[in-house]
Amino acid sequence: MSAATVYLLEWRYEFIRLLRSPGFAIPSLTFPAAFYVLFALVMSIGGGSRGGMATYLLASYGVFGVMGPGLFGFGVGVAIERSQGLMLLKFASPMPHSAYFLSKVLMSVTFSALIVASLFTLATVFGGVKLEVGQGMLLAAILLLGAVPFCALGLAIGSWVDGQAAAPIVNLIYLPMAALSGLWFPLRVMPESLQTLAWALPPFHLNQLATKTIGMDDGHSIYIHIGALVFYTAAFLWVAAAGLRREKALSTAQAT
Repeated sequence: MSAATVYLLEWRYEFIRLLRSPGFAIPSLTFPAAFYVLFALVMSIGGGSRGGMATYLLASYGVFGVMGPGLFGFGVGVAIERSQGLMLLKFASPMPHSAYFLSKVLMSVTFSALIVASLFTLATVFGGVKLEVGQGMLLAAILLLGAVPFCALGLAIGSWVDGQAAAPIVNLIYLPMAALSGLWFPLRVMPESLQTLAWALPPFHLNQLATKTIGMDDGHSIYIHIGALVFYTAAFLWVAAAGLRREKALSTAQAT
């Protein structure tokens, strides 16, 4: 069996496994779309700027949507498999270690693509959102690439946290981080201290890149936001690597 086949099969089974997990698949695929229908389509009826609101929330709820697969599918999945010993079992097999992690990244991007596609469909058909082809493709590409830092954050959490505690901890991080990053409502309506705090949160920087494609960002340089996301990704991977080294050391000590 070729290495490409191993990677492809690992991604396929990871995707099918999570698609058959209603506790993950249903909220991940439906919550962003449901929030978009409620806030961008239903609550804006009668308003004078429905198209603008629908366009802005397409970007911000897209960011909210791509956060979920990385944190819950990747992060919680790693925590559970590590606690059950499945990760060590996979690492003991001839399969490349990278296939284990890359399959989860591709799974997160695949779920993110489904979420982004559903939001684009709602925005175009019911929200009256009209983007240029290149503009829409750029927005979709930013959102899908933006799933990677949250895969890294999920891996960092999953490498340290017990499997039973992973989901509650991710929930404590996921929803407050989304709200404080301005994904649910504009930051300008929040206190100045919270607006400053948003700069320390990865979703804020991804949201600024996403909204820049539609001309609705705060006007700062894209290099600031790209640099911040690269920094956070590297920092999360460093934390994850430390956690996995700790796990390996503990397993070795127990075996001897």
